[in-house]
Amino acid sequence: MKKFQLLLTAVIAIALMAGCGGSGKEKAKTAEKAETITGAGATFPQPFYNKIFKNYSSEKGLLVTYGGIGSGGGIRSLKDEIVDFGASDAFLNDAKLAEMPGKVLHIPTCLGAVVAAYNLPEKPELKFTPELMEGIFMGKITNWNDAKIAAVNPGINLPDLAITVVYRSDGSGTTFIFSDYMSKVSADWKEKIGTGKALQWPVGIGAKGNPGVAGTISQTVGAIGYIGSEYAFAQDIPVASIQNLAGNFIKPSVESVSASAKGEMPADTRVSLTNTDAVDGYPISSFTWLIIYKEQNYKNRSLDQAVQTIKLIDWAISADAQKETTKVHYAPLPETAVAKAKAVLSTVTYNGKSLK
Repeated sequence: MKKFQLLLTAVIAIALMAGCGGSGKEKAKTAEKAETITGAGATFPQPFYNKIFKNYSSEKGLLVTYGGIGSGGGIRSLKDEIVDFGASDAFLNDAKLAEMPGKVLHIPTCLGAVVAAYNLPEKPELKFTPELMEGIFMGKITNWNDAKIAAVNPGINLPDLAITVVYRSDGSGTTFIFSDYMSKVSADWKEKIGTGKALQWPVGIGAKGNPGVAGTISQTVGAIGYIGSEYAFAQDIPVASIQNLAGNFIKPSVESVSASAKGEMPADTRVSLTNTDAVDGYPISSFTWLIIYKEQNYKNRSLDQAVQTIKLIDWAISADAQKETTKVHYAPLPETAVAKAKAVLSTVTYNGKSLK
């Protein structure tokens, strides 16, 4: 997998050198027309991105390439200035923003759910409380027929089967969302494991990307892991209803994910939705973001490269793109989030001059 990631990074770099400069003819490059827009990052929204970027390429005749290498990889690729945009499910905090070579902007593109997906005989429909989530994912509950699971799921025939926890082995925004939720509902988790894109797991086996975790769960009877909802639905993997802050057991759906976003969004769009207080909200929901530099003239990128990048992102939050969200099990941006995203895009510059 490491070889694949290195190869992907090399492909991204070559693509950008072709479209953005780097040959030594710097003055000529600034006037070149964009041929390819390149991004990399989160696998959580990748099915949505694959769909809309393919549509955009067909409509506009401009190739858009996207590498699903995880949120951590997307942030690194933007930091190394080898992509036009990164993608992350974990917004950059102030400390991470300070490490970037330029001011970074966050543009939300859709909402999704991180689900507790499992592989059990007969595919029972399970309910999990925050206490069960803590017990299972911290290795305190090790068998599926544990009395604590049975107490929350009366009438379910739970097998005498060992629990195998599956987690992300790469730097992941999905991990950030999941651990952000767990840190809010479990003091023990917050103290011993915490929140982040990469964690020290007390139990389980690692897999790379949402596809890797979904595949491992599908192939391992007794497994449970956290993945983007689309990956569970695509592979017909059962997912648990999670008890939210209001005490209601909520299934992940377009409606319950949308409900989680009823609160206010700050001007910079960096907001956490986990453990929502919405009575009908799914508690492990999140926005996902494309991240770009406010000043688009870096690495001698051409003006047209910058213009085409912003046009692409502006289209991604348009009604034409947002109508595709529900087709791949995501929730569209609320109108208030679209307005905030457009306001952020309006601040982008090239050589200090507005691109809008």
